[in-house]
Amino acid sequence: MFFDHLSNWYCLKFPLVQTKSKKTLARPGVKNIVLVEGVRTPFLVSGTTGLLNRTGIPKDAVDYIVYGTVIQEVKTSNVAREAALGAGFSDKIPAHTVSMACISSNQAMTTAAGLIAAGQSDTIVAGGVEFLSDVPIRHSREMRKIMLSVNKTKTFGQRLGLIGKLRLSHFSPELPAVAEFSTGETMGHSADRLAAAFGVSRAEQDEFAARSHTLAKKAQDSGLLQDVISFKVPGRDIVSKDNGIRPSTMEQMAKLKPAFIKPHGTVTAANSSFLTDGASAVLIMSEEKALAMGFKPKAYLRDFVYVSQDPKDQLLLGPTYATPKVLERAGLSMNDIDVFEFHEAFAGQIMANMKAMESDWFAQTYMGRKSKVGAPPMEKFNLWGGSLSLGHPFGATGCRLVTTVAHRLQKEGGQYGLVAACAAGGQGHAMVIEAYPQ
Repeated sequence: MFFDHLSNWYCLKFPLVQTKSKKTLARPGVKNIVLVEGVRTPFLVSGTTGLLNRTGIPKDAVDYIVYGTVIQEVKTSNVAREAALGAGFSDKIPAHTVSMACISSNQAMTTAAGLIAAGQSDTIVAGGVEFLSDVPIRHSREMRKIMLSVNKTKTFGQRLGLIGKLRLSHFSPELPAVAEFSTGETMGHSADRLAAAFGVSRAEQDEFAARSHTLAKKAQDSGLLQDVISFKVPGRDIVSKDNGIRPSTMEQMAKLKPAFIKPHGTVTAANSSFLTDGASAVLIMSEEKALAMGFKPKAYLRDFVYVSQDPKDQLLLGPTYATPKVLERAGLSMNDIDVFEFHEAFAGQIMANMKAMESDWFAQTYMGRKSKVGAPPMEKFNLWGGSLSLGHPFGATGCRLVTTVAHRLQKEGGQYGLVAACAAGGQGHAMVIEAYPQ
């Protein structure tokens, strides 16, 4: 299997090597924006055991805070502000929350970059959080209408009249669903159809998932996941590592039944990302400010794009659409990229994107391009595992991807990294990261 070959190849990559000498993406008159540090809590399988700043930056030195989340709790609708106050940041620091499905913390980071580029701020904490073990559960719409109407009544008789309208069916709760509002289709169902459309077999998906878990376990055991910080779960123990990494054999994975399209689907629990709790944060600064404060940045945040396409048949193809656009903005080719980190929503989604990126027909028919962009070479792709194995807290994954690129560039001696991700609504994001000189 190809992941065995990659594991052997990767063992040779552990020693720190110097960054290759290529042109820089710095532009005259354009402010350099840098990633100073990135951290995250361990990513935990939802239902199991549930920042202080590693940089030591004074909490009143931060100009702005922006956070991403997806499943919002009504009581903390601006979770960025509540998290900032809870972490002890000055109450004079503005904070706002963004939501863009699985690329919410990507949006938080690029919002931060925009504020810095515009001269509004120099020092911003961006990040994301998701706590899927305790999602808000609503009453049914009819139940909510009656309850709200009761608050407006003026007499006891009016209240009794409304209460008399209650039916047993009104008490059925509405659970959040990972489904498209526009189509009503779950993301797993879409992934299954996408895999079928691109001819991605069950074996290919299981093999890719096994690769992800194998590489994640190797990275975890080798101490490469240095962005993970220990976290005290209230009322529980201190957790210090991701707990969803579980390498399995192809034989074990083959025993699982289809999770969405039954009985003939190919997407299973083993080749899908799992519901995850976790939070991430990055310190983003102008290079000038970072150096003035004595920090050594990890990487430059360079060009980025957002894309959007058909949410029914192309829901998870964000990387295919975003990658050539961001490369064109940066003036780079696929061969220039040393490190690729793509969000792994489903193994079938990743493999379908790979096949789409390798297809001239798809590029010409759907993207209005003359030729394919080409798929990332697997020897550069997600070498420390991905969302399938590390986990995917919806609002937090983007910061993990960018921080991982920065750390891999340092470790492997590359200069350019590329992050790409799909998101609900048929949207996507890609960003080019440049290594900071060693």
